[in-house]
Amino acid sequence: MTPSFLPSYSVSSLFISISSISNHRKLRQLTRSPTMKLTVLPLLCFLCSLVQISTAQSCDGVSFSDGVSYDTCNDLPYLGAALHWTYHPSNGTVDVAYRAPQSDRGWVAWAINPTGRDMVGANAFLAFHSAAGVVTVYTTQFSGTEFPPSSVADQNLTFAVHSRRAEYSADGGYYTIYASLDLPGNRTTQNTVWQASTSFTNGVPFRHDLSGDNVMTMSSVDFLSGQASSSGGVPRLRRKNTHGVVNAISWGILLPVGAIIARYVKVFKSADPAWFYLHVSCQCSAYIVGLSGWILGLQLGSDSKGITYHKHRNLGIAIFTLATVQVFALFARPNKDHKHRLYWNIYHHAVGYGIILMSIINIFEGFDVLDPAKKWKRAYIAIVATLAGVALVLEVLTWPIVIRRRNSDKATGHAVHVANGYA
Repeated sequence: MTPSFLPSYSVSSLFISISSISNHRKLRQLTRSPTMKLTVLPLLCFLCSLVQISTAQSCDGVSFSDGVSYDTCNDLPYLGAALHWTYHPSNGTVDVAYRAPQSDRGWVAWAINPTGRDMVGANAFLAFHSAAGVVTVYTTQFSGTEFPPSSVADQNLTFAVHSRRAEYSADGGYYTIYASLDLPGNRTTQNTVWQASTSFTNGVPFRHDLSGDNVMTMSSVDFLSGQASSSGGVPRLRRKNTHGVVNAISWGILLPVGAIIARYVKVFKSADPAWFYLHVSCQCSAYIVGLSGWILGLQLGSDSKGITYHKHRNLGIAIFTLATVQVFALFARPNKDHKHRLYWNIYHHAVGYGIILMSIINIFEGFDVLDPAKKWKRAYIAIVATLAGVALVLEVLTWPIVIRRRNSDKATGHAVHVANGYA
């Protein structure tokens, strides 16, 4: 099997092409040069090694230390793992060998989930080196309501396990988990999950990465026919990314920009009433876009039964609730000369700044949950720092204008409630 990024022709045809090209006198002289040899020969060796590697990655032809062979094998789509098995229809049992690359300081896991597609509800086999340096295999259930689990214990599964053991190959850097078990519900098609990590707590496996291939390790396996299909990790990850981007733009960027417009642009009389319409447009756009992100977050929470990010969820609910109150409070805004207008302004500003602060905090909570590439978090930090810098500069520039206007109003006997541009 040739990697997808290579051309469809074979390596031998590449040699033929180079030979035909070298018939030209100038190119023949060039190919004889030491520089060309140092460039072309390593490239050809690299191409040949890619073909060899792609063939070696297949689960076919893998031999096991005890000499046991399995009827079927399947190369799993992520983490370089493979599953080998023999199904016994007479009693509904299956013998499996799960093989996955990992350092001797890490752990690997393979699981069947009788009730769902992801980790929660999974009955897992975990292989790792104990503190004594012995390869150990645990069986454990991930059925809690918190994520990640506070600890992993060796316990019985919801289905019978007749045997289990594990070994580590230092030569290839592979763990292999061997097990004989009853298929839950005597169903030949099962949801499977697998993982790998180097994180430990109290000497037992702990959490794994929450991004990349580690969040897509789900597959449905038919132990009778040998067919396997991915269980939709990519669409779910895409929805998570969409949720994060939409909320970062709405609550984390548009909302602060709208507040900056209201606080500083309003100071300039020539901007009245344009600043107000800009402010309302910006905040309403943030609310509408944020509403879609909030609904998507509710859907993600509903689909992730047993997994609850309490702080992220509670902040999201509080932000959306207060933002909804802000929107409807516009209809109760008193006129400028009304005696209650000052109190409405205080409420409006306090709640608005509170929403912005909670939004920024919750966006960073979202970064911790999603765990994307560091560049995205750094980019948002740069955006927040830029907005803060702009606000600081405008604060310095507009305060003298506000003070002069306040003194002028006092001199003319006009009583105006002003707080750096708010009236």
